[in-house]
Amino acid sequence: SLPPSPPTHSPLQFPRSPATCYRPLLPLPLSAPMSEPGPAAPASPAPGAEDGGRDAAGSGACPVHGAPADQSSFTGDRAPCGRWVPAPPGSGIGQAAENMRNKLVDVCEKLQLRIASVTRFTADTLNNKDHNVKAKARESRELIIHRVNFIREVCENEEQRLLDVIHDEEERVQQSILTQKTYWAESHQKLTDIKKYLVDMLTKMDDVALMEQQKEILEKAEEAEGILEPKDSNKLNFNLACGRSNLLSSLWTSATMLCMAGAEDVHVDEKTLHPSLVLSENKKRLTFASKRVHLYPDGPERFDHWPNALGLESFQSGLHTWRVDVERSCAYKVGLASGCLARKGAGNECRLGYNPSSWVFSRFDEEYTVAHDGQVKSLDLLRRPTVIGVLVDYDGGEILFYDPDTCAILQSYRTKFTHPIHAALGVVDDSISII
Repeated sequence: SLPPSPPTHSPLQFPRSPATCYRPLLPLPLSAPMSEPGPAAPASPAPGAEDGGRDAAGSGACPVHGAPADQSSFTGDRAPCGRWVPAPPGSGIGQAAENMRNKLVDVCEKLQLRIASVTRFTADTLNNKDHNVKAKARESRELIIHRVNFIREVCENEEQRLLDVIHDEEERVQQSILTQKTYWAESHQKLTDIKKYLVDMLTKMDDVALMEQQKEILEKAEEAEGILEPKDSNKLNFNLACGRSNLLSSLWTSATMLCMAGAEDVHVDEKTLHPSLVLSENKKRLTFASKRVHLYPDGPERFDHWPNALGLESFQSGLHTWRVDVERSCAYKVGLASGCLARKGAGNECRLGYNPSSWVFSRFDEEYTVAHDGQVKSLDLLRRPTVIGVLVDYDGGEILFYDPDTCAILQSYRTKFTHPIHAALGVVDDSISII
């Protein structure tokens, strides 16, 4: 008889072929004639199968699966249970097919779980991500707009304030000039009149009349003496400091440092090198030597007293910046100098920061200073800078010393350049190098 139908299962459950409970199909005799389709005749059980089947059926359950035995069919000495699945002819091929079916069942179960996972990921995670992305993008746009508007408002207010200050300073100077013009115009006319009067007294009066007008003549001369020589005054000059703004300088410096493509490729000019300094092969590192090494021939461009050196490149227009690594040194100078800086002797005209032609940031031990034209200013720094940046706006006449790591402005100068400028370096401890 045919085995019972396999039980139904859920989508995540698949029937597995038993490895030991199956009924092999009996091969047909070779001499069996082909017959017309029709009702199949009942097959005769193999010898001994009926007794063995009855013995297995007597137990009441499948010894492999524990399911009730099928009393209508027997396999060898076992009664197949309701989970019986026929195997193909041949025990080896049947076993392999059953293993393959079991593997396919495992794959199908994993695929079913993967499909469910993909469904959940699409429905939950991706949808949430999409919502979060839109929310975060909206927040980022609002933050940028808010900050840019704030910066724009601050800049506009600072611009208006500076323009008002400049306008007031311009009016003050113009009023001073106008007052001076009026005063000196009157003085000029008065002096002219007194001179004409005295010339007339001198040329047109006789001795008696002249002596009679002596008192008046002396008063006129005294009045003329009261008009002093004109002298220039700072009150007649426009004060450039009125247009300075820490906020504007900070914004300008930050924007310049961030937007510039990079620092200038500056090298040290070995012709300017002091004999106690050793220059690296790439002409960027200066090392102090306790004894003069005299590696280079002397010349008019070389410093012979102060341990300084100038950059090879010169600048006479545009915006320029260079940076110097000073981490290894406790005594150095970093800045810029005009090409006309004197080189020979121990005077201040050759000393960086002590003449009108040089501007430097200096360190000696734990003391930090900036210097120009002999005016030395001490700096109280919150951190020890390891790199010093120099930013020069040649056309705008501005010099900035800054810390590239924090974009903090260490010192600024306003000037008017009249000569090409060079990077200026000095060191008396270890070494410094241009980055």
